[in-house]
Amino acid sequence: MSRPFLKMNGLGNDFVVVEARSAPFSPTAAEVRAIADRTSGIGCDQLIVIEPPDPQQGGVDARVRFWNSDGEEVSACGNGTRCVGWLLMQASGQDAAVIETKAGRLLAQRAGERLVSVDMGKPGLDWRDIPLAREQDTRSLDVTLYEDPSLATSPACVSMGNPHVVFFTHDIEAVPIVIAGPIVEHHPLFLEQANVGFAQVLSRDRIRLRVWERGAGLTPACGTGACAALVAAARRDLTDRAATLVLDGGELLIEWRDDDHVIMTGPAAVDFAGELP
Repeated sequence: MSRPFLKMNGLGNDFVVVEARSAPFSPTAAEVRAIADRTSGIGCDQLIVIEPPDPQQGGVDARVRFWNSDGEEVSACGNGTRCVGWLLMQASGQDAAVIETKAGRLLAQRAGERLVSVDMGKPGLDWRDIPLAREQDTRSLDVTLYEDPSLATSPACVSMGNPHVVFFTHDIEAVPIVIAGPIVEHHPLFLEQANVGFAQVLSRDRIRLRVWERGAGLTPACGTGACAALVAAARRDLTDRAATLVLDGGELLIEWRDDDHVIMTGPAAVDFAGELP
């Protein structure tokens, strides 16, 4: 039995989105890897499955699950949540959608033509939120994760429903991301591995960011990574609490509001439709 899907992307961070509200879909890790394979499969950074909401959870439009291309299920995906929010709003004709994820309940709202804002909730700033193997000040770690003169020696950590570590640099083009990324991702300090961000502060309201994504590698954009980078920069007073994040795939507006919620605004796009064999 074939299964329809949509190929979508948020700033080039691409997804295979499967609707499973009418019939269950629970892929194995091997099936996820086969779908995500860019040579023999459809090719994507993440597989997303839209499921019916828990009837005991009132006010929810859909439950959403995410898998990285390596087959591991993860709790959060910012760009993917934005794409799903757009789909749900298109289907309902409404200007908002409530999405249940393993990272919690998220609110998506229309912000313009194919633009969506998502309330990503409050960042986790305690070392146990990340989680780390031992107590650390997440504003500035006192452990060396990767030695390179182009990087600040003390990165920051933030949880946006998934673990992030953010390095600051004065020259992002000089950072050997494809070498440093996997080393830091699998460092024993990170009990659940980590998404690794490399950020260059351009001004108080602008950050250049590249992300080595846990289980997916170097990606054109990472929504939760952009949120984490803004929070990390603002905590060090390197930026204000709202900034444009310039990623390889385009720009996201991130705001860390006074109520502690992080709001991410950016585009969602449909590439094509197809059927899974």
